[in-house]
Amino acid sequence: MNIGRISDLISNETCFEMIRENRWPDGTVRCPHCDSENIKKNGHDNVQIECQHYYCKSCKRYFDDLTNTVFSGHHRPLKVWVACLYLMALNVSNNQIAQELDLCASDAHHMTTVLRNGVVDQKPEVILNGEVEFDEVYIVAGHKGHPEALKKSGSSCEKKKA
Repeated sequence: MNIGRISDLISNETCFEMIRENRWPDGTVRCPHCDSENIKKNGHDNVQIECQHYYCKSCKRYFDDLTNTVFSGHHRPLKVWVACLYLMALNVSNNQIAQELDLCASDAHHMTTVLRNGVVDQKPEVILNGEVEFDEVYIVAGHKGHPEALKKSGSSCEKKKA
């Protein structure tokens, strides 16, 4: 029995609905450029017709569902990106992702790299406050592997010629 590919089990329409729900949880579309709610729907994408285009009346700029997201500006359908993200969450290798999504290995590697970098870029900076305690600290002393640096600095360990 052939179950098929995971990308065949999901649709672009479902993926775009998921993006909209996560991006604008209260249902109010906001401009990614100026954060205005003064938005007008402006048709759909020619290739991925599920992708809604918008026009911001405040800053007079156009945007769509994917603007300023890790998924924007790529030629693969959104359902392939979502399926790739799902397989990454299952800790599947790049080669297995390529096979499952019918991609070449370099495309799968590129997609997983873009997704990983997107997650890292969105990760908030850690701000420490109060008392911070460290268990162990390793301090590098000297010029390990670069003895010529010690000679140049005139280290006191060298025997001086009289």
